[in-house]
Amino acid sequence: MKVTAITLRAGHVIDREGKLWLITHHEIMQPGKGASVIQLEMRALQGGNKDNVRYRTQETLERVRLDQADYQYLYNDDGGYHFMNKETYDQIAVSKDVLGFSAAFLQEGMTVTIETFEGTPLRTELPASVVMQIVEADPVVKGQTASSSYKPAKLENGVKVMVPPHIESGTRVVVKTEDGSYVERAKG
Repeated sequence: MKVTAITLRAGHVIDREGKLWLITHHEIMQPGKGASVIQLEMRALQGGNKDNVRYRTQETLERVRLDQADYQYLYNDDGGYHFMNKETYDQIAVSKDVLGFSAAFLQEGMTVTIETFEGTPLRTELPASVVMQIVEADPVVKGQTASSSYKPAKLENGVKVMVPPHIESGTRVVVKTEDGSYVERAKG
């Protein structure tokens, strides 16, 4: 649908020269003289290229609406990562390119939000954090219970993470899915 450039915000998707672009940041600039402009930082949904573009605020652009639904993670194989729509029970395969780094944190039965355009998955959103077990860590040094230093550890999915010195192998921890950083020791 056609919209004026001034209405665009971060998170919107536009069709520019036949490619879909996700707006990651916007800024409206009003110089003392001349017309206002909007500066958009964008990332191509296919390929991941980044671009900065300026438009006059009254220009019209093609905004794309993505279909968004909750899917349950089932399994992965050579065909990609397979999910089932929780409402229609339709299954969809998503490539590792679309999932990116967060693919390592998928757990069986996990609910993931998938955005599609004309049936093609473009973006996925996992829960903000997951609970994982530490399988490899340096031994605990007595007396180091609260320190600002961190040590390397390995999670059950093979991802390396920096944890506080008092965390030992076998401990369950909460980890952010977007960057794999340690949040806290899992409760319970």
